[in-house]
Amino acid sequence: MTNIRLTKPTIAVLERLLSATADNPAWGLSICRDADLGPGTVYPILDRLAERGWVTSHEESGPHPGRPARRFYELTGVGRLQATEALDARKARQIKFRPAGGAA
Repeated sequence: MTNIRLTKPTIAVLERLLSATADNPAWGLSICRDADLGPGTVYPILDRLAERGWVTSHEESGPHPGRPARRFYELTGVGRLQATEALDARKARQIKFRPAGGAA
């Protein structure tokens, strides 16, 4: 697995990408809004994910009156698998180190 540092912002971006659908695609500023992060945080994360082959992007086709075309981001097959594995492993570590008695 190609290592990605799972910071809170990276996790938020990956979760948004994992939840994207054809009807609700992930585009730059929607990721910023949904992850509650600024573009100066989100776009470098997307660039790193793209460099590692986890994410691809393409420009919006068709009409987009009154605004620039959006850039849509999608996890690749490998990216989806690795993101899911990385997030699952992180959750398992958190459960392992959770104090006894169920306090979260």
